[in-house]
Amino acid sequence: MRTLRRPSVTRFFAAAARRAWRIFLAMPALLVLATLAAAPASAGLTAKIVDASGKPVPDAVVYAIPTAGTRVPTRTPAGVAIEQRDREFSPYVTVIQTGTTVTFPNRDPLLHHVYSFSHVKTFEIKLYSGDAPRGILFDKPGTVTLGCNIHDWMIGYILVVDTPWFAKSDSEGMARIGDIGAGEFELHAWHPTQRTEAAAKPVRLDGRSTTEVQFTLDAAPRKKRFKPPLDPVRYK
Repeated sequence: MRTLRRPSVTRFFAAAARRAWRIFLAMPALLVLATLAAAPASAGLTAKIVDASGKPVPDAVVYAIPTAGTRVPTRTPAGVAIEQRDREFSPYVTVIQTGTTVTFPNRDPLLHHVYSFSHVKTFEIKLYSGDAPRGILFDKPGTVTLGCNIHDWMIGYILVVDTPWFAKSDSEGMARIGDIGAGEFELHAWHPTQRTEAAAKPVRLDGRSTTEVQFTLDAAPRKKRFKPPLDPVRYK
């Protein structure tokens, strides 16, 4: 008669430990899959901006206005800085959401006097260097033209929009809006030198794929103004 051998207690616990370790190692991947499954769907918008001759238009703004009950997330816009560097506004074009505070740090070794007479926001920050004494809150949508009271050739633009979904075109005329959910939107394009306003485009996002659109703007190329040689004695 054969005697049945009982499995070793040590071997039993070793096997259980190995199974527990394999489950532990798999947990991060399972958590990632669970997070992806629970996350709301998101989509993107890619816009190509060209002029009448088909050339790319840099520094154009594309923004999406939600329609048909599409919800807009409630969040406080992050602050934005527009520098004065080499006696120019940098960046030349800035797009922000309504309710954004903008600062104007002076990175030049001379004084600047920033102002705007635009009806959307009229302000001035008198002669200063380094950090500006205060930020400016832009609480209305529209176009703001910036200038410097000392350097007449300095000009910059701010477009204030009532949406968190916007982008600015690069040197290839491409603008990409990410992190935008499914819904219906009205897509707009704008450039500071446009002669006429481009017609808005209705788009519907499914929350899974990227939608591609193209705008043709009647916009003139940017022409840099004459800038005289630096004269530190005259703060020029």
